[in-house]
Amino acid sequence: MNSRAIRPSGAQLDHLLKLPSSLRTRAYAAAARTATTNSCSIPPPWRPANVLDEWVTREARPISLRQLTVFGRTLTESRLLGSANYVRLELPTRIAHRLRNMQTLPYAALTNPHISHVYELYYSAFELLRKVPEVRNLNDNDKLCDAIKICLKEHLTVIPRLAMGILEIQDSVTSEECDRFMTTLLRSRISRRVIAEQHLALTETFHAPWHFPDAPKPPGAPEDDFVGEIFLKCNAKEIIDKCANTARQLAAKGYGPNVAIPKVIVQGHLNSTFPYIPSHLEYMIGELLRNSISAVVEKHYTDINTPPPPIQILICEAAQHVIIRVSDQGGGIDPSILPYLWSFAKGPRRDTRLQNLGRVPRLAATMQELQQYDHPLPERAGSGERFASSLATLSSRPPDLRLGIGLPMSKIYAEYWAGSLALHSLEGYGCDAFLQISRLGNRNEVLSTRAAMDSL
Repeated sequence: MNSRAIRPSGAQLDHLLKLPSSLRTRAYAAAARTATTNSCSIPPPWRPANVLDEWVTREARPISLRQLTVFGRTLTESRLLGSANYVRLELPTRIAHRLRNMQTLPYAALTNPHISHVYELYYSAFELLRKVPEVRNLNDNDKLCDAIKICLKEHLTVIPRLAMGILEIQDSVTSEECDRFMTTLLRSRISRRVIAEQHLALTETFHAPWHFPDAPKPPGAPEDDFVGEIFLKCNAKEIIDKCANTARQLAAKGYGPNVAIPKVIVQGHLNSTFPYIPSHLEYMIGELLRNSISAVVEKHYTDINTPPPPIQILICEAAQHVIIRVSDQGGGIDPSILPYLWSFAKGPRRDTRLQNLGRVPRLAATMQELQQYDHPLPERAGSGERFASSLATLSSRPPDLRLGIGLPMSKIYAEYWAGSLALHSLEGYGCDAFLQISRLGNRNEVLSTRAAMDSL
């Protein structure tokens, strides 16, 4: 049977479109699960989606860190309600674009259980958010926040499920198309979580009694340098030290007490600060350090009494950027892997990556499971942890759980705020990674436009 040729009859299509959206989605999902074994002519859940048409005609309205900061700096009720109505329209618009992305995939790819799972999550969130009425008062805003929290929690499994789906659909979609698809969906996912978590944080701040100008602050209240999830004076040295301690602890636990873990030495402009979302930077630095520590340990496998060569980090502050160089002596990258360094879909070890990714969704299921490696979530983590962040799961995994998505995901995070990530490998010696961050916060988020989406 040619799966691409499957189409519903006119009567079947009319019947399906008359179902309530929740029933229709389940009916499509059931069809998708049985399509590969039965001669069912009902299409998967992403075919008839006329309700998306109105939303897909809208373009996303990009924002910058500076805009978010200025808007949230002096928080009033009218500003909070303005933020709510921006989020109320922006989230379903951006989700609708990604649903249309998935509708352009071949039928055989859409029946993949992981892609189908993500589609159903997105469609459910779209249906929930598009029906939220205009926010006119604080009670309306609280209802919107409840809907946002539901979506954030339900979407914890999106990253690993997407990564597994991409690895499994390459019989019907080329690796290059898979990488473009994955990049587009992840970039959009970052954007949605940024505006959703920023609004939740602003709401949390507004309801706190200490946020008014003359009100005394209790011990433990967030610093004035936080505006929602944005830390105005994000210090690169402090983030690096925090990530280094976490990465070294994970490595020590993973490799055992008799293996020496390399030290991390930080030099350069140690007082450099810039506005950023700390958890984004923590994730990128954390991935680079995890890779470097593992490479050094495995190349210089020595006992605890013989220290391996340290990892050198240099912070360089320029007029518009901060550049962080991470240098190790871990032997460089395997030549068989190097050409596929930034790819989600290409490269060796596909079966191992699938097996390891299969362990991540269970870790991301609940907040209790996020802490299974004895790394409790921080009080003020910057982004997401307070609102259920899958980054916490990815960052706290043991060193043997290699997913093959850390570097390409880090590159997407770096480029999202108009930064960059590059890596140079010296075979037999080590690697230098260069992470560039915009220190002015005035660059808009990098989004996929409708034109780019339609070209996929």
